[in-house]
Amino acid sequence: MINELVKEYTTENCYKFWIAINKKFPTVWDRLSSSTKKYHKRKDGSISTIAEHTYEMLYSASKLMRMFDIKKNTIECNTLFLSIVFHDFFKYGIKPNERNHTDKKHDKISADVILQNKETFLKILDLDNFHILEESVRFHSGRWSTDVNSNIEFDFEDYDPITIFVHTLDMMSSSDLIKIPS
Repeated sequence: MINELVKEYTTENCYKFWIAINKKFPTVWDRLSSSTKKYHKRKDGSISTIAEHTYEMLYSASKLMRMFDIKKNTIECNTLFLSIVFHDFFKYGIKPNERNHTDKKHDKISADVILQNKETFLKILDLDNFHILEESVRFHSGRWSTDVNSNIEFDFEDYDPITIFVHTLDMMSSSDLIKIPS
């Protein structure tokens, strides 16, 4: 279902890029979004998988992106959707079965991987959108993000609106506030 939304909303080149990346790296889609089972609890006490959590965010983004004047099949939509699919992509590490538990620094790990592969991302994004992607993944945990400077008060005014949007969707999904059709 993630692939279907990415295909529908992003450009053809972005979708092909996503499919290639998703095949290259170990899948975490069936793993719990909270290995400790403390977070991402649903009303019934279950914990969402990373796939379910990511799908909720993508589905919600597809319905709400117009508030940021983001249109389907545009570079801005590529940026938003890639930010969502990559935000927890390395939550269990980069290598297959690297970790049994989620990594608290997964936001930094994912953003650093994006930064290290800048030239590849620039094949489907312009430089401004690349920076938004990297920032929104790095700071998708808001004030709890690994790279937040603890000596400076965190303020979303310092970040792109897409970063705020991805963080809000993440918080809403992890708090069981997003409802998708069954």
